[in-house]
Amino acid sequence: MTSSPGEPTGLRERKKARTRAAIQRHALRLFREQGYAATTVDQIAAAAEISPSTFFRYFPTKEETVLYDPFDPVLIAAALAQPAELSPTAALRATVDVMREQLTGEVGEQERQRQQLVFQEPELRTAVMDKFAEGIDLLAGLAAERTGRARDDFEVRNWAGAVVGVIMAAFLGAAADPGVDTLVVLDRAVAHLEAGLPL
Repeated sequence: MTSSPGEPTGLRERKKARTRAAIQRHALRLFREQGYAATTVDQIAAAAEISPSTFFRYFPTKEETVLYDPFDPVLIAAALAQPAELSPTAALRATVDVMREQLTGEVGEQERQRQQLVFQEPELRTAVMDKFAEGIDLLAGLAAERTGRARDDFEVRNWAGAVVGVIMAAFLGAAADPGVDTLVVLDRAVAHLEAGLPL
């Protein structure tokens, strides 16, 4: 794969996206080799062949190198591109195939390791809850655009919260089993939501 997920089209933007991806790739490798707590920003910067000040232009903290999810824009764009007759939940489910195309080979392995680290490292696990809260706004925007309703509509935000809940449950379950295919678990979770969460 020659480009980053959701990579912008302008030359400057592409260079920035590649630098951000390289910093994240080196950070994840170092976390895997020597542990999250033992790895410093200086070490990550040195591995990425940039200065610490350049590092901070891309990531405000070390934890952000793990929490940054480059696939969010890809997922939202793919869901928005689904046929208009699909409900927001069905459109979200249909994006799993798009994500499967993006998450292949080394890129897929890196994303799997990133997710495992997020849910296994206590400091990161706490921080990711804020990211899930941001996800409600992201998904409310998706639902609003697909339905023509307001982003702050009660049912739109309720739907977004339910999606975030099932995604969080899916990721927590997948992190406990390194051999599991996260996308399969995610698809099952959204399918369960689509069916009305029957028990």
